[in-house]
Amino acid sequence: MAVRIAVLDDYQGVALDHADWSSLDAEVEVFREHIDDRDELVRRLQPFQVIAAMRERTPFPREVLEALPNLGLLVTTGMRNASIDLDAARELGVVVSGTGSGGDPERSWAATAELTWGLILSLARRIPAEDRAIREGGWQHTVGVEVAGRTLGVLGLGRLGRQVATVGRAFAMDVIAWSQNLTDEAAEQVGARRVDKDELFRASDVLTIHTVLSDRTRGLVGAEELALMRPTAYLVNTSRGPVVDEAALRAALREGRIAGAGIDVYGREPLPADDPWRTTPRTVLTPHIGYVTEGTYRTFYADTVENIASYLRGSPVRVING
Repeated sequence: MAVRIAVLDDYQGVALDHADWSSLDAEVEVFREHIDDRDELVRRLQPFQVIAAMRERTPFPREVLEALPNLGLLVTTGMRNASIDLDAARELGVVVSGTGSGGDPERSWAATAELTWGLILSLARRIPAEDRAIREGGWQHTVGVEVAGRTLGVLGLGRLGRQVATVGRAFAMDVIAWSQNLTDEAAEQVGARRVDKDELFRASDVLTIHTVLSDRTRGLVGAEELALMRPTAYLVNTSRGPVVDEAALRAALREGRIAGAGIDVYGREPLPADDPWRTTPRTVLTPHIGYVTEGTYRTFYADTVENIASYLRGSPVRVING
């Protein structure tokens, strides 16, 4: 009997086009629709020996892993996936392997950094609103703002945050930054100035978030921080939804206490049809596509196929659960 492989959450229907799945001596089934119900997920996945997961779109807690007795290999795109219980997988004998993150390892930051700037410029120049208006027969409804000469605040000056800061400098912005362990020297390396957390929120014309989600950063941007922001300021989040208190941010936007927000990540994904984000004003919304590019997908899926082939041959795979 052929090994059965499930490829999950292929929203765009492109998984089979980005790697040579035919090289595997296996039966491959692609799931385009996200399965949110845990019982239904388990029912659908029980026959499979191999599961290919796309990032953190589908969680694999202990309860799910324990209900999949046929599972031997779980491949996640990327080398970090907080939604997989790695300890449970190890105890159950499930190998968890990962992939590279982009076509050029030296530029793995590029996709999300570029989308961040797409959101910033879309907010500042009202691009989605003007696009919509012109298609409806209108002409020049809004007045945008230039980013040159304004202050870019970067929350989290890691690899991705540094690249966003560098572009900010190229746009002639004053760049300030804060994170819990940031030093003056690290900020100065990218032409930024380290400030304390409150000043970051008070002084930023554009505040962009680039910190990983952890116990320390969950809810890091809450009602208190949002209250410090200027009514003309914008917030952009391409990190993780729960870094921000989403209810507090929506309230600030509805009440006009900040000028707008560009959001690519959410506490629940995909967004339900009736999710309040869909009707929140002063927003530019994208469906968690910071990493969704041709180059990234080619690496994700090609490495996934390579890991599966190695596993089926009994060769070592790129393991992330030791």
